[in-house]
Amino acid sequence: MELQTKTWEGSYRLLYGANLYENGVEFSFASRSATGARVLLYDSVEAEEPQRTITLDPDRDRFGDVWRVFVPKPFADEGTLYHFQVDGPYAPERGLRFNGKARLIDPYARALTGNFQSKVGGACRPPKCVVVADYFDWEGDRPIDRAFGDETIYELHTRGFTVSPTSGVSKPGTYLGLVEKIPYLKSLGITAVELMPIHEFAMNEPTGEPSRRKNYWGYDPIAFFAPHRGYAWDKTPGAQVREFKETVKAFHRAGLEVYLDVVFNHTAEGGEQGEIFTFKGLQNDAYYMLDKGGEFLNYTGCGNTVNGNHPWTRQLIYDCLRYWVCNFHIDGFRFDLASVLSRDRKGALVINPPTIETIAEDPVLAGSKIIAEAWDAAGAYQVGSFGGARWAEWNGRFRDDVRCFLKGDSKIRGSFATRIGGSSDLYKGRGRNPTCSVNFVTAHDGFTLNDLTSYNEKHNFANGEENRDGSNCNFSYNFGWEGETTDPRIEELRERQIRNFFCAEFLSQGVPMIVAGDEVRRTQKGNNNAYCQDSEISWFDWDRAERYAGLRRFVSELIRFRRREASLRRRDFFTGAPREPNGIPDVSWFEPNGRVVEDWNGGSKALVFLISAINPRKEPGFEKEFAHAASRLSGALPFFNATDELAPESKRHILAVFNPTHLPIALRFPSRARVTSREWRLFVDTAARSPNDIYPNCDGPLADLEGETEILERSARVYVALNEA
Repeated sequence: MELQTKTWEGSYRLLYGANLYENGVEFSFASRSATGARVLLYDSVEAEEPQRTITLDPDRDRFGDVWRVFVPKPFADEGTLYHFQVDGPYAPERGLRFNGKARLIDPYARALTGNFQSKVGGACRPPKCVVVADYFDWEGDRPIDRAFGDETIYELHTRGFTVSPTSGVSKPGTYLGLVEKIPYLKSLGITAVELMPIHEFAMNEPTGEPSRRKNYWGYDPIAFFAPHRGYAWDKTPGAQVREFKETVKAFHRAGLEVYLDVVFNHTAEGGEQGEIFTFKGLQNDAYYMLDKGGEFLNYTGCGNTVNGNHPWTRQLIYDCLRYWVCNFHIDGFRFDLASVLSRDRKGALVINPPTIETIAEDPVLAGSKIIAEAWDAAGAYQVGSFGGARWAEWNGRFRDDVRCFLKGDSKIRGSFATRIGGSSDLYKGRGRNPTCSVNFVTAHDGFTLNDLTSYNEKHNFANGEENRDGSNCNFSYNFGWEGETTDPRIEELRERQIRNFFCAEFLSQGVPMIVAGDEVRRTQKGNNNAYCQDSEISWFDWDRAERYAGLRRFVSELIRFRRREASLRRRDFFTGAPREPNGIPDVSWFEPNGRVVEDWNGGSKALVFLISAINPRKEPGFEKEFAHAASRLSGALPFFNATDELAPESKRHILAVFNPTHLPIALRFPSRARVTSREWRLFVDTAARSPNDIYPNCDGPLADLEGETEILERSARVYVALNEA
């Protein structure tokens, strides 16, 4: 008799929180110093007082440091609203801040509902927790598990992407609104979306008053396991869980991965003057870093620092990541201010911190992408040294060096070449490869790409902080006019420079990431810190998708070219040594006159480089790509679009020239390129207007191999040649 099996669709049951059973709900949390506890049950979102209070017996309901009580139906069920309330000593000098009157958010809450209500008796009343069921019909869906080196990441804000009236979606500003824009994302060619924080954050002040500055970005968490309620279309308590799962499933059907930006470095409880509404009221000295006097250590600039290497907090972080992977099928994570996780309980940076190592080695997370923002707000900067081979990093050096080179700075050409090559100076050691580098020119924090070419200074007055907030070091250039202009010459140079940035990013080894709207010149009017701007300043203006259709086409064709050419997605670093069978080095660097670069700090500011074609079937590190293609063909990944391209073999050599100066230069094709092929064709000319700025079929005009070609100021050209070997 043949054994019938069922595909495992994933459900990670948490030890703590509110666990739903057939006959009731078990509520549990950990606290070492608590002396008493209660579960408060509410009959409505608006209720100011609990309908029922369940008092835990310290002798009967406490096991070690775990407080647990089972509440049978009908008193507790799916949809029940609750808080914890915990008694204990208020002794800040010992790190303890219990308040028996405060209502507490369950740190393991799967969903929240409502807002902070007005304080009563000095005690905080936060959003209510919701008992939710984990069941969801995934219809066979699983995390996609595409090779990280083959990704193109698109960072976006869930609300801001569709909330504008110009979006044309039926459910603007929501998870389901994102689903309506999947065709746009597919047309662009990206393979993964990186969502700015969607775990729960405050929508108003903990005092119950309207927020002075809206927490638009969401980097102020209050519940790590719960999808943000404000992004749900259905306002029924707990509906956000179902809607977000529907969203992930829809993205997977389209072949798009979903990454989450997670903020395990601080919470919205703040420092000494902050309110008590979750961790502070459960076991403050376990969940936050404190000095000897019990004061909060602040390595985040937000008043407190999560004690990421305390065993309790480590367990919470692991549980949280596993929960998002198993119960929501999330494909990867970007860790905000990740260097906080490199600090021990007293804040000192340590080697091989247990939290970072365990995340990398966790078997449940083995298929997940893990990306670090490898710095914090207190001076730690670990770009190139964060974790091991499993960890990728936002490469801030790539951002800065590419900006400076294309701006025309001196003595930066060598650094630019290193970034093009995958930043071997940062990642070659410790068994790491180019895919550890997430290459970006812009992100949510800082200028948009349009503003990088339109403003020399930040313009953050709308934030209400007298322009003191935001970075003063932007490496931007406005081409002679601050802000928007109707001058056609300036506009031409700005769009040329934007195309230059895209070229540099997509011709570089590593994993490219772009921020939503850069492909249509989204502007924040010079605001480089729009954290509080839930307005047109931050929203995606979909009218620009039509207005800048040519630029959007340029970007999408670059993405597709990168996908076709394995030589741009290498799994190892360039060596410069000749390769078989044609004897051409994997990369060569030239002056515009065709001679090999000898003086990286002198001579021309321009740079020419030749990347030779490779056959990925004969290269180490591409096995996963071909296995993935085979699984799609066999039907093991049924939700992929049938037209999603397979892993193709590289066919072309690539020669690129970047001229960041304000004058034209003369290009002579290097003799090595002429030997490689006698027929080079223009693929990209950033100085040309659409559609002649890019030739998707690589059938542009033939290059002049014997004479000189003028490369206009502030422009780049890319030529391609068939691999004749």
